[in-house]
Amino acid sequence: MAERINAVKTSFFGKGAITLLGPELRRMGVARALVVTDRFLYESGAAARVGEVLSQAGVEYAVFYRVQPNPTVQVVEDCAAAIRELSAQLLVALGGGSAIDTAKAAGILATNGGALEQYEGEGKSRVPGVPVAAVNTTAGTGSECTAFYIVTDPVRHSKMAMVDNNCMVAIAINDIDFMMSMPPKLTAATGMDALTHAIEAVLSRGATPLTDKDALWAVEQIAQYLPRAVADGGDEKARTRMAYAENAAGMAFSNAGLGMVHAMAHALGGRYNLPHGVCNAVLLPYVLAFHLRCPVCQRRLPRVARSMGLEEETPQAVIGAVRALNRQIGIPGGLSELEGVDPAHFSELAKLALQDVCMASDQLDPTEAEVAAVYLAAWRQAEV
Repeated sequence: MAERINAVKTSFFGKGAITLLGPELRRMGVARALVVTDRFLYESGAAARVGEVLSQAGVEYAVFYRVQPNPTVQVVEDCAAAIRELSAQLLVALGGGSAIDTAKAAGILATNGGALEQYEGEGKSRVPGVPVAAVNTTAGTGSECTAFYIVTDPVRHSKMAMVDNNCMVAIAINDIDFMMSMPPKLTAATGMDALTHAIEAVLSRGATPLTDKDALWAVEQIAQYLPRAVADGGDEKARTRMAYAENAAGMAFSNAGLGMVHAMAHALGGRYNLPHGVCNAVLLPYVLAFHLRCPVCQRRLPRVARSMGLEEETPQAVIGAVRALNRQIGIPGGLSELEGVDPAHFSELAKLALQDVCMASDQLDPTEAEVAAVYLAAWRQAEV
């Protein structure tokens, strides 16, 4: 079967990689750029550092620093207005998935018009968005190398997942100098997000030998280096390997697809405004346990176990290893430990999860009752 493979046109990796952005922008002839970031990175001086690179390249720029965790439709609309006001030719997204997704969404809105809600789903835009250069500060969401972006719909209390080749980042910069100051909790959450990307890519209906290569290597690296990065944020080798691993996981899932974990996490995070990586991490072992009934997953999970370096190469060993890793890096063991989560909402969340675009690439076609049962198992910290 013929396959399309999406990839970032240009990627810069390594300590000091931000310095490579200036010459690239001069080559592209960029004159005006909008830096898209959050208030913390603006006030901490990170945005000024990026601005210095832009200025040295002769690029006029402004800063939009209203990005927030789980960015909303209103934030994206405000960013799109700033793009139009500046007539920006390039968006420089500085941050993790929230900043990069905001830039992607605003860029699509700025060039295509209409309401953001109309782009939910797959391939809904007509023309490419404003080009994005993503300066990644986490490891990570993989947003710098995927055809996905996520925006919170406050009306439905859920997250809209968009899959669109027109949102692909033009330049990705993974400079660990921007990642060294990540606090342990953020390092843990974003690292488990990357691990979930990799595992779901392996299990996805869209998995190929090429996506497996990236995903399984990412699993190996994350299992080895995420605990080190959480324990010591100044561990340069751990930060570097995590930067490469999250990018590989992003490449894998952008082409293979995701699954039930992400569909459930989007509904959960949108309802309670919870960190996406934490939602994935908590749900992952329970969703994997539910997938023990899937013959394809039974065959593929031992490959994940091998990549994790487990003595027992079984699906059950993978589930146990994920739980142990969560405990080691401070991730809550169940949904009851997350603020505000109410089992009374699980049926509603299950309905939203089943509508999520990520569910389409899962090996199983669960019912609403089955999805609700997995939420409840994660709440009770019990078997599905």
